[in-house]
Amino acid sequence: MRTFHIEPLDTSLQSAIQQKIDNLNKPKGSLGRLEELALQVCLIQQTLTPSLAHPCHLLLGGDHGIEREGVSVSPREVTWQQMINFTRGGGGVNMFCRQHGFTLRIVDVGVDYDLSAVEGIIDRKIARGTRNFLYEPAMSDEQFNQAIEVGASLVDDCVAEGCRVLSIGEMGIANTSPSSIWMHLFGNIPLAECIGAGAGLDAPGIRHKYDVLSRALSRHQSNLKSQTSNLKPLRIFGGFEMVAAIGAMLRAAEQHLVVLIDGFIMTACAIAAIRLCPAAQDYMIFTHCGDESGHQRMLDIVKAKPLLHLGLRLGEGTGALCAFPIVDSAVRMMNEMNNFDNAKITKYF
Repeated sequence: MRTFHIEPLDTSLQSAIQQKIDNLNKPKGSLGRLEELALQVCLIQQTLTPSLAHPCHLLLGGDHGIEREGVSVSPREVTWQQMINFTRGGGGVNMFCRQHGFTLRIVDVGVDYDLSAVEGIIDRKIARGTRNFLYEPAMSDEQFNQAIEVGASLVDDCVAEGCRVLSIGEMGIANTSPSSIWMHLFGNIPLAECIGAGAGLDAPGIRHKYDVLSRALSRHQSNLKSQTSNLKPLRIFGGFEMVAAIGAMLRAAEQHLVVLIDGFIMTACAIAAIRLCPAAQDYMIFTHCGDESGHQRMLDIVKAKPLLHLGLRLGEGTGALCAFPIVDSAVRMMNEMNNFDNAKITKYF
């Protein structure tokens, strides 16, 4: 895998940023979490006048071999059908991108369908879905590295257009299964507590999903124990769209972008990115705690404080897009709010 050079946030401006926040014409600390967000964004961009210019959203699609084991209530063809729907503007992700002014890039990283002729889909297909990790690793080393590069290159395209804030979403039937396994392995959490309904499994379906994932872990147990690298679980269980998201997160942090982290699947990818490059977390804003079982536990692994609790579990990056106005408000506070001196208001603290 390529080496990402991600710097921990330079805090040399922190006192100046905090002084500006404290001198805005408001009671000290009265804008709460907005003040924390403003400080983080200013440190990411190393400025007292931050910008969220040209926001971009990556929608990454890929299919999963483990879907063949009936771990999802949705059939695999829903992946490609939704990808085409996105090009027509009919998805939740489309609505929120339009609402908040995000440039949407729809990317086929590994959908099990020929989408090459569909206008509006960027073709970065590695293969037509991963292999079934119940029997063999989901991807080869070469495919893993290719997926990382796909994600990184997509971020470079966004940066070339002036992007300062990035959100990432996914479309891939059965991708809660690898996410649950990563949660189990990286968080040392019992597997049963990492598995939920996904797109709508009932109680017997959840038990079946647990059985399949337990058997998959048992099959790869010796291989996992023999490796100390954090890469092994990513290659054995991950999806192409998920590994591409990791590459995008790492490259975005390397480029000092604000990175908005979405729900259960993207949080799993964020944890993987943090395991690979711990400083990447400095650039991440965890936007919401979703309704998928275990998401809060997953957020706890990295001590993340989500902005929203709306019961979301759609995926596609919709939660990150919903939370964007909160981050925007924090930036506007820094750039548009008056201070005590200019407003000729007595500073009373």
